[in-house]
Amino acid sequence: MPAKDKIILALDVNDPGYALELVDRFSQWVNTFKVGLELFTTAGPDIVRKINDRGKGVFLDLKFHDIPNTVSKAAAMVTRLGVFMFNLHASGGMEMMKRTRDTVVEVALKEDIPRPKIIAVTVLTSISQEEFKKEMGYQHSIRTHVKHLASMAYRAGLDGVVASGHEVSVVRNNIGDNFIIVTPGIRPAWMPPDDQKRTMRPSEAIHSGADYIVVGRAVLGHKEPEKAIELISLEILSA
Repeated sequence: MPAKDKIILALDVNDPGYALELVDRFSQWVNTFKVGLELFTTAGPDIVRKINDRGKGVFLDLKFHDIPNTVSKAAAMVTRLGVFMFNLHASGGMEMMKRTRDTVVEVALKEDIPRPKIIAVTVLTSISQEEFKKEMGYQHSIRTHVKHLASMAYRAGLDGVVASGHEVSVVRNNIGDNFIIVTPGIRPAWMPPDDQKRTMRPSEAIHSGADYIVVGRAVLGHKEPEKAIELISLEILSA
């Protein structure tokens, strides 16, 4: 798979016009762009359509987490919107994940439209092991928890998970190759971790088994963004 198919560029901005400028600017290096809470709240569904019109895919990163009925109905709208991939929280439970998956399949088949990939968020990369135990009350490790949530997502029929680079190998070894792993918290050698706690370099994440890596500040915050994305692409190829 080419490097441009493995990179997801996060459009973590609040200006729709600027977001589309970024899509055009980085199109030669990136095929999929992440639309998260900030941009979607500002621009609404129309931003997805405009990115699609440019021939690019959208990873809709809204992290749905609600009762099964609410999430499945939202997922039906997302399917009609034409995103390449969207996510929900695995901690919402088996019923929520399974009903969402069934609804998406039903809508796609009934309306003859492409079915988006559905991936489950495991543990946010901003959470450390210490916070996971002391603040969230879990007595086991993050790796154990991610393995459990990923197994739930697999049994629910989802396409994959969002997991930090530190948990990629445990998911891959437990479930196998036919399961998408999207890895955020990517920090190249030139960038500090910021608010991310469980970070990893691009080549390390790919080598561990990640299918996609999400980059944002590592590129957009760099003084030479095009140079940054080029270096990340080369690092992926080296992995």
